[in-house]
Amino acid sequence: MEDQPGNGTAQRSWLGRLGQALLGEPRDQEELIDLLRDAQQRDVLDAEALSMMEGVMQVADLKVRDVMVPRAQMVVIEHDCSMEEILSIAMESGHSRLPVVRENRDEVQGILLVKDLLHYFADKERRRSLEDFLRPARFIPESKRLNTLLREFRLSRIHMAIVIDEYGRAAGLVTIEDVLEQIVGEIDDEHDTEEDGLIRANGDGRFMIKALTPIEDFNEYFGTQFSDDEFDTIGGLLMRKLGRMPRRGDHVDFEGFTFEVVRADGRRVHLLGLSVPAAESDDSPR
Repeated sequence: MEDQPGNGTAQRSWLGRLGQALLGEPRDQEELIDLLRDAQQRDVLDAEALSMMEGVMQVADLKVRDVMVPRAQMVVIEHDCSMEEILSIAMESGHSRLPVVRENRDEVQGILLVKDLLHYFADKERRRSLEDFLRPARFIPESKRLNTLLREFRLSRIHMAIVIDEYGRAAGLVTIEDVLEQIVGEIDDEHDTEEDGLIRANGDGRFMIKALTPIEDFNEYFGTQFSDDEFDTIGGLLMRKLGRMPRRGDHVDFEGFTFEVVRADGRRVHLLGLSVPAAESDDSPR
């Protein structure tokens, strides 16, 4: 039967071009991304699918230090907390997994799954100590690549790892959700708030910033004087500097700051990475 003209023919044509690009030379990532973006412009791919494909490729370039929750922002349980105190921390944080620490958070003894607390409070006659409920913690270096970590998470069926620095001290933590968000976008749950965590310090002068962060808040945090006359948000400011819609992987140098678009789709920017000059990178608000 003869093919009918229209979208089906266009899609087969585009798939043929994709096959040629994959089989031909050069086969670099940038060429493939350009082809995928062209497909999105032709409505062969929707913006969400394109964003996820770009996210999959970017995961191989990101390291754990780029997405981890730094030690200072970890919600943890001290090893000598009572079970009632632990329950209170779990309820307030809304987290399902909590590291148990000693020595000013430098030493992580293990991971407590909040669901295990049910056994403690349900069995009054055989109540045990906190150590009886601890699961082993998995320790990984800051330099591990996210694609490798995701594979390890899947094979080991664990959801959280403790990130250690070069001295073997806890530098932060990373969850499987942190990795998946680089692919599918931000995963909100009932405990997330719209305004929570607009700016997150990752250490060593690196920050993760929501693109919707008001320029006024950015200026207050970093002691800058970026103008908000034309745009209200940091994402809008970067759009003006680029002269187009920012894409995942774009870098923008502005007033000594280096911004990287970590997450974006065809409609808007979601998340930015930021490298701050050494003289200003004390990882704390001004």
